[in-house]
Parts: sequence; C-alpha cells; structure tokens
Amino acid sequence: MPTVVFHTLGCRLNQAETAIIANDLIKHGFELVDDNTPADLTVIHTCTVTEQADAKCRQAVRQSIRKNPDAFVAVIGCYAQMAIDTIRQIEGVDLIVGNEHKMQLSQYLDSLNKKEEPQIVHSRKISRQEFTIESIADDISHTRANLKIQDGCNFVCSFCIIASARGPARSRKFDDIIREANKLVDMGYKEIVLTGVNIGTYQQNGHNFLDVLTELDKVKGISRIRISSIEPTTVTKEIIDFIADSDTLCRHLHIPLQSGDDRILESMRRKHSAAFFEEIIQYAADKIPGIGLGTDIMVGYPTEGIEEFKNTKKLLADLPVSYFHVFAYSDRKGTGSYNLKPKVDYHIKKDRSGIMIEMGERKKQTFYDSFIGCNVNVLFEENYNGWWEGFSDNYMRVAVKSESSLKNEIRQVRLREVNNQKILGDIV
Repeated sequence: MPTVVFHTLGCRLNQAETAIIANDLIKHGFELVDDNTPADLTVIHTCTVTEQADAKCRQAVRQSIRKNPDAFVAVIGCYAQMAIDTIRQIEGVDLIVGNEHKMQLSQYLDSLNKKEEPQIVHSRKISRQEFTIESIADDISHTRANLKIQDGCNFVCSFCIIASARGPARSRKFDDIIREANKLVDMGYKEIVLTGVNIGTYQQNGHNFLDVLTELDKVKGISRIRISSIEPTTVTKEIIDFIADSDTLCRHLHIPLQSGDDRILESMRRKHSAAFFEEIIQYAADKIPGIGLGTDIMVGYPTEGIEEFKNTKKLLADLPVSYFHVFAYSDRKGTGSYNLKPKVDYHIKKDRSGIMIEMGERKKQTFYDSFIGCNVNVLFEENYNGWWEGFSDNYMRVAVKSESSLKNEIRQVRLREVNNQKILGDIV
C-alpha cells in the first residue's frame, strides 16, 4: 500500500479540500501518514493570497523534497494555478495540478516514479458550473468539520488574486450539501464550519445562503453550525435574525472590512462603505447578545495616508468588534492595485500593522473580560500539558484542567480569568 503525506497551506477552504482529496486517495489504495513518516507521495496544497504565502509555498516544497527526496511530489492548488513556471524550476517536483483538476488528483497518479520534467495538469479558464463532492473525510482527527459549499469569486477586489486563482463564483448543489452534513453528524462531528471563497453569494437552483442555513439547522444531531468569513454586503439582516433565533448557529461572524476609509474602499473595489459595515456590525451586536465579531484589516494599501489610516482606527475603536486579522498590503502582479501609486513605505506598513494588532489585542481582552464569571459551552479539541482547550460558540479560546479526556466533548465551563489570549475556567 503506497503512503501519502499532505502539507496544507493557507485558508480553511484549503483544509476542507485536503480532507476530501486525502479520503479519495485512501479509497484508491493509499495510506495516509504523518509528516514524520517517509512517504511514497508528498502533496503540497498551496496558497497564493500574498507574496509571503508564495514564499512559504516554495519553502514548503523545497523542505519536503529535502526531507523525503525519493517521494513523488505533487504541488496543487492556488499557487500551482498561478505560478507554473516558477514551480517547474524546483528540482524534484513531479506533478503540478491547478485548481480546476486538483480534486481529481488520484486520476493523475498512475505511476509514482520520479520524473525528469514535471507533468502539468492545468486550465487557465476555470469552470463556472455548479458542483458536487463525492468524497468525505473518514477519520475524525478534528472536532470541527469543514463543509465546502461554494468556490470562486466574482467581486474582484483590486488587491486580490484569488478571483484569478480560484475562478468565477460557483455553488455546490444544495442537496449534496445536506447529504454531507448528515454524514458528518453520523461520523461524530459536533461542529460544522461552512467554507468557500465567498459563501454569502451562494446561489443554486433557487436556493441562497439563508436557505442553506435554514436546511442545515434542521439536521438532527448537529450541535453547532459556524459560518466562516463572509462579505459585509452578503450578511443580510435576515441572516442575522436567523442566527439570533437558532439554537445551532454559532454566535460568531467574521466580516472583512479591509479599510475604514471610503476613498480607499472605493479604490479597493469593495462593495461596501464604512457606514454600511458599521450598520451591519451594530445590528449584529444589538440582535445577538454576546456575539463574537471578527474582521480583516489591510494596512498600507497604495495611496493610504495618515488620515485614511486614522479613519480605519477610529471606526474600529468605536465598534463592538472583538478581534482583528491584520495584513500589510502586498503587491500581486495581475491585480488592479499592482500599478497604483504612491506605494506605502515598508516601515510605515510595519508600524501601522503593529498599531492595529495592538488595538485588536486590547479589544479581544475587553471582550474576554466581559465574560469572566459567566458559564459558556465549550467544544474541546486539544490537550496541552494537562490543559484541555477549545472554543465557545462565540469563538473565545477556553482552557480547563482535566485529567480525563475532553476531546470532541461540549461541556459547560465557568470562566474565571484571562491568560495569554485565552480564558481559564472550570468544568461546571
């Protein structure tokens, strides 16, 4: 039985797809092994969201080849879609598969003999067709299952390469989503995370994203449904109202802002204004007590001056956002902002990143502090030196001391103190 090891970089969607591809390979006779075991096949599932992500992908490929030089090496995913010429120059790569064909990876592995030149499976034009997913990850090594409902994006923000790497927006067949959700519950998963590139744009045979939530909410045995990152203009008040009334939907939304300045937002080709973002965040906070609200912030976008940066700081300082992911702008060839000038100096971007990260940490601390003395339900995932850690439904990281295993259990915890970006508590 040939063995395979996976290295997955990037987003939750990549993780979901890796699980699907891995299970398909298992069905075709492969044995999945961990990174410490020499394998016959190495699969590097790549990301290309920033230049730093590209560099990490190249590094991961080279490290894998050095560690296991006799393995057949397949590089798949977004970076494989966008950088064929760069990857093919890395000695030791045997197969390069773009996004259109990566889910059928098993079809291109008739032989695991090393090649002098890599085989390339690639389509520049990615299909717009709706899709189904036959394979499901069989082992429950994680407590949260990623359920892919959508792929691609039609928004084409000026700084983003993903619309090129992933192709146009397309949705998974509605019945296929519900089928997999039932299967995941039968397998023992307690939480399902809905993933995609732009999940709020889901449209299939008359069904929209709210219809997906409504139908999943009816699945018997499901404990939690979590929505991954969702664009501001696709988070309708009806969706927020549904979350408020549901016992299954997590009190958690991650809604990317990018900038709090309207001129920058327009240059970014974002679909929302600062005022629109403020309205939807405030509505969610008012409608759903205790909701965890996260966002993405980009600093150093070309032409961003001190006033534009101040507008972003002020907007977020005044809003009930509980955490940020902060990114420094990175030029991506082929995007609308690539030739936009003036560029923001590296040191200024670094300073602004630090300021926003510090603000985000303060807001998270304040959010966590507001729950001290309260009881919350936590889905436990991992044990670290006797401390079991997991997440509340509103996405607070919680740790408790326990000698017995809590893995994949939802337990009520009384929160007592914040320590190092997590809350310590006791099982009730």
